[in-house]
Amino acid sequence: MAGREESMMSTSRVLRISQLDALELNKALEQLVWSQFTQCFHGFKPGLLARLEPEMKALLWLLLWRFTIYSKNATVGQTVLNIQYKSNFSANLKYQPPSKTQKLWHAVATIGGRWLEERCYDLFRNRHLASFGKVKQCMNLVVGLLKLGELVNFLIFLQKGKFATLTERLLGIQSVFCKPQNTREVGFEYMNRELLWHGFAEFLIFLLPLINVQKLKAKLSSWCIPLTGVPNSDSARATSGKECALCGEWPSMPHTIGCEHIFCYYCVKSSFLFDMYFSCPKCGIEVHSVQPLKSGIEMSEVNAL
Repeated sequence: MAGREESMMSTSRVLRISQLDALELNKALEQLVWSQFTQCFHGFKPGLLARLEPEMKALLWLLLWRFTIYSKNATVGQTVLNIQYKSNFSANLKYQPPSKTQKLWHAVATIGGRWLEERCYDLFRNRHLASFGKVKQCMNLVVGLLKLGELVNFLIFLQKGKFATLTERLLGIQSVFCKPQNTREVGFEYMNRELLWHGFAEFLIFLLPLINVQKLKAKLSSWCIPLTGVPNSDSARATSGKECALCGEWPSMPHTIGCEHIFCYYCVKSSFLFDMYFSCPKCGIEVHSVQPLKSGIEMSEVNAL
């Protein structure tokens, strides 16, 4: 029985990150509401809300408190994360919402405290009230002690995971889940597959520039289409080389690279400038020198062959 009670208490505990996320969502909502409210007075005289800014903010936060914590026992950020407040003074394990007294004191501590801090700051900034030096020092001391208490409470919260704010600890209200949380099973098969393909693609992108495609193509061509012996003379090259070994057309300004095949000057020159290890795509012989073909045979005579 005791083990069951402990399991129920452990399942109702909210993660620390969820409680901090709820606080950040509440701050973002307050900033959004205030910005939308100030847009309503965009066309009025500048500085219209400057004198009554703390009171207007307090009224807006009080309105939010009325329809969130007072009505639903949870802030907007907690509602998004499936969290709500629970009274920590109850001895039984069943859910017991905060009492009205706790809710009212929560409003006084949060809304009233911020209003008092902002209003006192504006008052002490006024030159006519600058003589109240001791009161200002007392207020600064109280604010400093509260900040110190919030820091200590936050350190305790990081250790134990309860009461994210000092107000929650003093009032005895903690965050619990509205509904039981189901165990989430996360599968990483899709992520592993994507990481594998991304790594393979990056490897190919790194490897492809290092491969001499033309040399590999020439090597494969020499293996697939072995050549028979051809006379190694300029006239024999001219009579047998009716097409460029690169482009397959009639060789324009025929040149040779030291083998029995003929190339256009622009084809072989551009290939050689692109790749210093360029070799013949037919037989695989590397370029030694690009030389013009020396032959007295006219083009008409070669076409007649």
